[in-house]
Amino acid sequence: MKVLGLISGTSTDGIDAALVDIKGKGLNSSLNLIAYKTYPYPKGLKERIIDASLEGKVDEICHLNFYLGELFSDAAKAIAKDARVKMEDIGLIGSHGQTIHHIPDIKKEGKFSIRSTMQIAEPSVIAERTGITVVADFRPRDIAAGGEGAPLTPYLHYILFNQPKKSTVVVNIGGISNITYIPDRDFNKIAAFDTGPGNMLIDALVQNLTNGKKGIDKGGAIASKGNINDNLISHLMSHPFINKRPPKTTGREAFGAVMLKDVLRIIKNKRISAEDAIATVTAFTAFSIIHNIKRFILSRGDVDAIFVGGGGSRNKTILKLMQEAIDSIPIFVFEDVGYNSKAIEAMAFALFAYETIQNIPSNCPTATGARHSVVMGKIAPGKNFAKLLLFRT
Repeated sequence: MKVLGLISGTSTDGIDAALVDIKGKGLNSSLNLIAYKTYPYPKGLKERIIDASLEGKVDEICHLNFYLGELFSDAAKAIAKDARVKMEDIGLIGSHGQTIHHIPDIKKEGKFSIRSTMQIAEPSVIAERTGITVVADFRPRDIAAGGEGAPLTPYLHYILFNQPKKSTVVVNIGGISNITYIPDRDFNKIAAFDTGPGNMLIDALVQNLTNGKKGIDKGGAIASKGNINDNLISHLMSHPFINKRPPKTTGREAFGAVMLKDVLRIIKNKRISAEDAIATVTAFTAFSIIHNIKRFILSRGDVDAIFVGGGGSRNKTILKLMQEAIDSIPIFVFEDVGYNSKAIEAMAFALFAYETIQNIPSNCPTATGARHSVVMGKIAPGKNFAKLLLFRT
């Protein structure tokens, strides 16, 4: 079945769309990427989303939910056109949407222990505009089962990266960084969790220090010219999340505007140059990943290889610092084994939708902390819904 995956991650730059041909089912599924592309958000939308995620008003979030539904619909139609695939030949859309807020820590409400999350980009709009059945809003079901609603990609990581008689670590560096440990093809022993910042803090600092002239440190070029500041890196690595035991998830709430403000204060007080500051927050991403691998993964067993994907895998300075910090384990990028680093998350939500319509659980309880496996997502029927009800692999 041809399935389309859609997601806008914590970087909030645009919509990642991956058109995938999926065969089989469950952990024996196979995926072939037909097409992938990122469709940038209109100018100013990123800032509106970030504002809504921090101090959003109900009317703005309500409006953005439907507005993003329209943009996600356009992305779905655009990737089909780019791939020269007819919309009626796409069986299903899996949409993660855009995270507005994620609260993995428990808040007590009387007898209830509440975790919560909110993703927007109205799936009913996507189904209406495309005519294709949409599965969306995946994280809440894992949270309802006692999990943190993240990370969810370990299910796909296992399918793509499990190796006989070898243990691997898969690292995804998006806005936030997360890792998946796959020990000797054993899905029930997977460990996966967020490690801290990915590109989020680096991008925000680059934008601030260049007065918006640059949005990212392409390839880690600026960081490569600077020196790591000992005082700043020590301060950053002391953040309580870095040493928190898994399962754990985080987001913009911890490593977004609040941390940027803190970093800018230290830069000013210590008179740290722009290049040194960017080098240091880049090191923070690399060191926090390796610190978590050493502390929480190597204590479980050996690791034969580390595979790095996501936008951060294109930052040569991050990769260099990671390899220097753990020189005994070889580090590869996804492209080294034939996968598109940036497409993986969108592919994952295509897969989750595909599993959901077959009533197959696709969360990973050992990663999220859920009490048991669950079938994730909510369904917005399209014109092909009756046909999908008869689908069996």
